[in-house]
Amino acid sequence: MRLLSYLQDGEERFGSVTSDGVIDLTSRMGAEFPNLKALIAAEALPAAQQAVAGQVADHRFDQLTLLPPITNPEKLWCIGVNYNDRNEEYKDNSDLPKYPSLFVRAPSSVVGSGQPLEKPRVSEEFDYEGELVIVIGKAGRHIPREQAWSHIFGMTLCNEGSVRDWLRHGKFNVTQGKNFDRSGSIGPWIITADECDPRGPHDIATRVNGELRQHDSTERLMFPFDYLISYLSTFATLKPGDMIATGTPTGAGARFDPPRWLKPGDVVEVESTRIGVLRNTVVAEER
Repeated sequence: MRLLSYLQDGEERFGSVTSDGVIDLTSRMGAEFPNLKALIAAEALPAAQQAVAGQVADHRFDQLTLLPPITNPEKLWCIGVNYNDRNEEYKDNSDLPKYPSLFVRAPSSVVGSGQPLEKPRVSEEFDYEGELVIVIGKAGRHIPREQAWSHIFGMTLCNEGSVRDWLRHGKFNVTQGKNFDRSGSIGPWIITADECDPRGPHDIATRVNGELRQHDSTERLMFPFDYLISYLSTFATLKPGDMIATGTPTGAGARFDPPRWLKPGDVVEVESTRIGVLRNTVVAEER
């Protein structure tokens, strides 16, 4: 099942994607489920599947303003330096990391598929990072790796947009450069684990104006999905709707010589064969 969130007359709603559009689940599931996160937390996927059985689409896909699938996650974790060869891009002769690099993003820093990404007016170093995202379906703390897969509700995609010069403002953190309003995107939908096995393998590719910039596979992750869930849950309770952006491959704009920064008008597409395409156009932040 493919589940998404969208705006209708200024109201957040969620639905199921079909071959010819989107079936509105907000009206069919009732007030108990005001958003997709509530449906996940209630483990109500079977009820949602039953609600759409035999139904026709209520909306054409291209008529909708898409939101990030989970608009109110408690935690949006982001993993850095996770694909083989990524450590070498830093050219600092460091050993491979023993543990994941980790930071968080605020929900205000991401938009849905089809919505504009804002190039900040205070920087020319706006960059893309295509990533696979796992969505937590079942809460847990101290989750053993062998049980981690059962905690995944599904997967989606992320453009983990980064403002490179602002990543270096602090001595130890990258938070500033990762949290500019509307600098990243998540979507277009969540594909549920029963339809797309998170164990993979899964490919991930990023294109800018049709040019392939990044391409890799989860077979080359240094810290696989099950490890990340076990590691994160060691210090924090993972909750339904939490999302984990699992790292970007080599080939971000900063790694070219000279760097290839995003500019207004650029179209960034993040794709995984079994999930879909997350597409956004860059615009300049209004002054």
